[in-house]
Amino acid sequence: MIIEKLKWRYATKKFDVSKQLPQEKLNVLKEAFNLTALSYGLQTLKMVVIEDQEVREKLVPLSYGQRQVADASHLLILCIQNEIDDKDVDQHFDAVKALRNTPDDILNPFRKGLKTTINNMPSDKKYNWATRQAYIALGNLMTVCAVENIDSCPMEGFIPSELDKALELDNHGLSSVLLLPVGYRAEDDMFASLKKVRKPLSDTIIEL
Repeated sequence: MIIEKLKWRYATKKFDVSKQLPQEKLNVLKEAFNLTALSYGLQTLKMVVIEDQEVREKLVPLSYGQRQVADASHLLILCIQNEIDDKDVDQHFDAVKALRNTPDDILNPFRKGLKTTINNMPSDKKYNWATRQAYIALGNLMTVCAVENIDSCPMEGFIPSELDKALELDNHGLSSVLLLPVGYRAEDDMFASLKKVRKPLSDTIIEL
């Protein structure tokens, strides 16, 4: 039951360094990221997957010493594009046309309207919009992790500019937004056995 899986998950503080995600589990996470529901259907996010232990060790100081970055099986980095423009819109609608055989007379008004929306968006608003998409992907990945019995730890606590420099993400036109170490919890992680603290539904749900 999905609710039991969500009760099982927690922000893992200590990973078992001896356990690695099998490739099929990693593939599930890649597919889940790619299937995330995003605004306008545009996929202006990228996910960097790092398994190399040496590389991840170098990122620990840039993550305020949080060992999850290096001790997890893999580190997932959710990134946004530095530029979002007409080519992203065209790529999306070209794919729609190719896959669905939708005629141009139907697609073109939507294509033109979306280009206008994006081109008229101030750069700071565009950045904030893109960043929110990364959080949607994060939520989706965390839920899928729970269903697949994969432990994870969502992290905002790192220095994006330094991490981007270390990984040369600018060469890919990307900026990091969120980290998600994934793997399996250590048996002695004291946080694994703590009861989940949540408000009662009556305090968080409003039915009209």
